[in-house]
Amino acid sequence: MTSRSLALSVVVVAYDMERELPRTLRSLSQPYQRDLDGVDYEIIVVDNGSPVPIAPMVGVRLHRLDAASPSPAHAANVGLGMARGELVGLIIDGARIASSRLLATALLAAGHAARAVVTAPAWHLGARGVGEQAASDERASEEALLARIHWEDDGYELFTVSTPAGSSSRGLFGAMGESSSLFLSRALWREVGGLDERFSLPGGGLVNHDLYRRACGLPGAQLVVLLGEGTFHQAHDGAATSGRIGRAEMWDDYERIRGEPHRPPTNDPLYVGRVPKQYLPYLRASLERAEAGRSASAAGRAGAQSA
Repeated sequence: MTSRSLALSVVVVAYDMERELPRTLRSLSQPYQRDLDGVDYEIIVVDNGSPVPIAPMVGVRLHRLDAASPSPAHAANVGLGMARGELVGLIIDGARIASSRLLATALLAAGHAARAVVTAPAWHLGARGVGEQAASDERASEEALLARIHWEDDGYELFTVSTPAGSSSRGLFGAMGESSSLFLSRALWREVGGLDERFSLPGGGLVNHDLYRRACGLPGAQLVVLLGEGTFHQAHDGAATSGRIGRAEMWDDYERIRGEPHRPPTNDPLYVGRVPKQYLPYLRASLERAEAGRSASAAGRAGAQSA
């Protein structure tokens, strides 16, 4: 007997995130997630072999992999295979808190194109770069930040204590390197083929970058970027954010698998959503960055013509 379809599935991959995962799941659930009245959706958590198994949770479909790979690629594919939603979102890192209308706006955005590739910019809690302080100090700083802003009452306050992630550092109007919250129709997930499990480094290396680039490269794909929404990375002992796997190793791994260096996709996006007041500084900085880039390009063209 075939299970009935839902409007939306959200797949979350987690490994050893006892502190972080409960916040992520609260942020994906109602009433924190707004404007979802009457929407039938599910949250799927794949435990990628955590040393202490994730305990069952009300309202969450939990699946554990005991013989798990250090890469999340297989775990993500298992979760995608479980999904019943017409629209399926993947949050490959279970340490990411979502903004308050991420899911509702993703559903809205998916209706704007037949082959929509929907995503939101990614952020890091705090204003530091990776490796600038010990993990224990970073976690303590996060706890203080989150307590101060009462994020569960208004998730948009997370923008006031966060920094754009490296993948979103080019601003809202620049190319994103990866998607930390990728939403595709079930048909497009089948077409893209899920994650490439050849990316076997701990943490997956650039497996998420590769997935996003391939999704954006599907014939007729329309990239849709969510305004005013995002995911916010919490400190944890991840292979990449902890520095255990270096950037050079990940980039070399990508080139070995794909036969060429990684380049961010350059699709011309649609923008869907609303702009809360806490988001205005990022929007302003993105506009300034885009204008500076356009001016630099114009100056370069003028110089070439006069040479």
